[in-house]
Amino acid sequence: MSSTDTYDIVIIGAGPVGLVLSVCLARWNYKIKHIDNRSTPTPTGRADGIQPRSLDLLRNMGLKRKIMAYGPAKVYEVAFWDPSSGGKGIHRTGTWASCPKFIDSRYPFTTLLHQGFIERVFIEDLNKNGTDVQRPWKITGFKNDGKDETYPVEVNLEHVDTGEKETVRTKYLFSGEGATSFVREQLGIAIRHKDPIAHVWGVMDGVVRTDFPDIKMKCTIHSDYGSIMIIPRENNMVRLYIQIASSTDEDWNPRKQATTEEVQASAKRILKPYKIEWDRVEWYSVYPIGQGIAEKYTLDHRVFMGGDCCHTHSVGRDEAMEAKQHLLTDLQPKAGQGMNTAFLDAQNLAWKIHHVESGFARRLILQSYEEERKLIAENLLNFDAKYAALFSARIPSAGEVGAASQSHSGDSKQEKNEFLEVFKSSCEFTSGYGVAYNPNLFNWDNKHPAKSPLFNPQGNKLRTGRILTPANVTRVVDANVVHLEQEIPLNGSFRIYLFAGVPSVTRRAILDLAANLHKKKSFYSAYEREDISSVSYHERHNPHSKFFTICTTFAAPRQELEISAILPDVLARYSDHVYADDIWDQRVPDAKAAAHAKMGLDEEKGGVVVVRPDGYVGCVVQLVEGSGTVDALNEYFGAFVTKGLGKGELQAQL
Repeated sequence: MSSTDTYDIVIIGAGPVGLVLSVCLARWNYKIKHIDNRSTPTPTGRADGIQPRSLDLLRNMGLKRKIMAYGPAKVYEVAFWDPSSGGKGIHRTGTWASCPKFIDSRYPFTTLLHQGFIERVFIEDLNKNGTDVQRPWKITGFKNDGKDETYPVEVNLEHVDTGEKETVRTKYLFSGEGATSFVREQLGIAIRHKDPIAHVWGVMDGVVRTDFPDIKMKCTIHSDYGSIMIIPRENNMVRLYIQIASSTDEDWNPRKQATTEEVQASAKRILKPYKIEWDRVEWYSVYPIGQGIAEKYTLDHRVFMGGDCCHTHSVGRDEAMEAKQHLLTDLQPKAGQGMNTAFLDAQNLAWKIHHVESGFARRLILQSYEEERKLIAENLLNFDAKYAALFSARIPSAGEVGAASQSHSGDSKQEKNEFLEVFKSSCEFTSGYGVAYNPNLFNWDNKHPAKSPLFNPQGNKLRTGRILTPANVTRVVDANVVHLEQEIPLNGSFRIYLFAGVPSVTRRAILDLAANLHKKKSFYSAYEREDISSVSYHERHNPHSKFFTICTTFAAPRQELEISAILPDVLARYSDHVYADDIWDQRVPDAKAAAHAKMGLDEEKGGVVVVRPDGYVGCVVQLVEGSGTVDALNEYFGAFVTKGLGKGELQAQL
C-alpha cells in the first residue's frame, strides 16, 4: 500500500466509541482507516448495559432489532435487599423501577448483553458500507504538520504481529483506544482524578445455581458481610459485583486482589440464608473504583479523543491486564455508563465533522464537541462518585425506596432526603436522559446571536440542549401510528418539525412559510442539493437538501387531512413526513393534540422545533404569518453555517 494514502479520518480502537463514529461516517460516505490492536473483537466480559436513551439511538440508527435478536436480559425493576434482624441473613426491602414513570421513555428498561455481540452488530454494518476494522494494528506516531492542507495529519501505524509499517495522511485522527491511550499520552493530556480510590470490587460473569429468588433481576444487596450487585445477562449468565475492600477497613489496601474462589466464598456469605454455586465462570476481574476525566478532548480540532480515553469510572488495573484489554469503565457497579456515554461522544462528533466536511457549517463548530461532551462526563462522574459512596455506605429503608419510585416531584413539605434526591437524579443519569447541553450556537438562549422575538414562544416546554420529547402521531399517507421522534433516521441532517396546528387557523402562516423558504438567501435555498434534478422520486428524507429534513404535524384527525390541499408543494414533497396529531397521551390527558401539548406549543397556532442531527433540541420558534418564522430560522442557522442567510451573516461565537 502506498505510504501516501489519504483518508477522511483515521480511527484508533474498535470499542463502542470508535465503532459508532465509524458506522456514522461510513454511512455518510467518508473514507475511513479504522484499526484496533486486538486480533479479534471483545470475547468476554466488559461493558454490557444499554440504557433506554442508547436504545433510542440504536433504533434511530436502524440497529436496535439486531441487538435485541441476541436475546439480551431486560431489567425493568431493581430489587433492594438489606440485613435481617438478629443476624438471619438478608431480606428484600423493596423494589423500584429501572426507569420510573416520571421519565418519558419508549424503553423503560436496561438491556444487558455481552459487548462482543454489540460490537458485532456495528462491525456488520461497517462491512455493509464498505469499511472494515484492520487487526491487529497499532498507532506508533502522529503529527499535525500541515504539509498537506487537505490532509494535515500524518499517522504512523504498525502491524502488531508482523511489524509491517504504514504511513498515511488524514483530515482527522480519532482515539477510541480506552484508558491506555497512546494518542492522549503523546498529546500530553492528563487525566484528572476526582477522588482517591475508596473501594475495591470484584466482577464475575458466570452461570449459577441458586435459590435466591431475584437472580433474574438487578439487585443491590447490603448484608452484614458486605455488598453485592447482581446483573442478569444473556444465556442464563449472571454478573456479580462484589465489594472486596473499603477505605474504612483497618487493613485498607487500594491494590487489594482476590481469587475467584475468595470472591465466590464472599458472595456465599453475603447471600445467606440463600445458597449459590457456579456451573462455570466465564470472566473475572478485580478493580478499584475511581473517577477520572481528561483535561482536554482535543488540542487542535484535528486530533480528537472520546469514550474511555476521556472519562474513566475505575482505575488502577494490573499492567498485564491493561496490555490485553482496555480499561473496563462500564464496570462501575453503581452507574454503568461508560459504553452509553461513549455512544453519545461518537454521535456528537460524527455529525459535526459531517457538517464541516459537507460545507454546511464553519470549522468553529468542532470546538463544541469538547465543550458539550466534557461537561456531560464531568456531571456523570460527579454523580457517579456520590452514588458510589451512597451505595457503599448508606442503607436506605424500604420506605425511602418506595417513595423515590412513586414520585419525581416529591412533597415540598417533606424534609429533604439525600437518598431520595440522589435516586431521582440517578434515574435520569442511568437512563441516559440526564444529558443537558448548555446554551451555545446550536442550543438557543437569549444570548444567542439570533435575536428574533419569535424564539421560545410562550408555553414552550422544550429545553434546548435536551432530547426531543417523544410523541405518537398518525402518518397521513398510510394511517400508521408512529413515534414522531424516530421518523427521521440518524442521517446527519437537522430535523425541522413544523407543528402546523389547526389547518384552518394556520393556512396563511404555512403558505407564507413556504414562500419565504423559496427566497434565495433562505437556509432552504442556500443548501439545495447540487443533484436535485436527479433525486429519486422515492427519496423520503432529503429530497431538497442533505442539510435538513422537514416533518409537518397537524392538530387534526387524519381523515380530515388531504396533503395536496393543505400543504404547498415545498412541504408536500415530504409526504411521508406529514402527520396527524390525533393520538391520546396519558401524560396530557385533556389535550386535543397531544404532540403539540407535550412540546408546549399552541394546539391551534402550532410552532416550529429545530432538532439537531443527534436528536437534541436546538430552538423553538413561533409560527406566524409573514416572513418572521423563516427570518428567525435563518438567524439561527446563520450563526454557524458557511453562507450568509436572510438579511446577512450573523457573527458566530461559541
